[in-house]
Amino acid sequence: MIKLNVNGKALEVDVEEDTPLLWVLRDTIGLTGTKYGCGMALCGACTVHVDGDPIRACVTPVSSIVGRKVTTIEGLSNDRSHPVQKAWMEIDVPQCGYCQSGQIMSAAALLAKNPKPSDADIDAAMSGNLCRCGTYQRIRAAIHRAAEIAKG
Repeated sequence: MIKLNVNGKALEVDVEEDTPLLWVLRDTIGLTGTKYGCGMALCGACTVHVDGDPIRACVTPVSSIVGRKVTTIEGLSNDRSHPVQKAWMEIDVPQCGYCQSGQIMSAAALLAKNPKPSDADIDAAMSGNLCRCGTYQRIRAAIHRAAEIAKG
């Protein structure tokens, strides 16, 4: 049994130590908001936070996160009240929406470390998240808007 802390809950899972965190989250725990995109940490669809840092769950062995805090899109807020989620809805960022949980998680991690990012800061932080629909301008606008919402 592997002991985990996911979205503030202590859990035990019976999986192999090298099982990617993504599959533990989706298939074992049932948190399907984190998406599978490429399986090689290239697209960012599987982004979650581990101790506040964005990581790619598709290539992270579950054994490497024992004793650490994992936050998924479901744990960001239970009522879409996180500033990034509010801004995403206000700016109407998604088109197909598939990459958006990873985009939101990367944006939330950026704002937690840099509450007033420049365009260059945003571009650097978000460079590992791909959007097939090309909503990059709206993503950048939403991150700026989330910074405003968080500031009050």
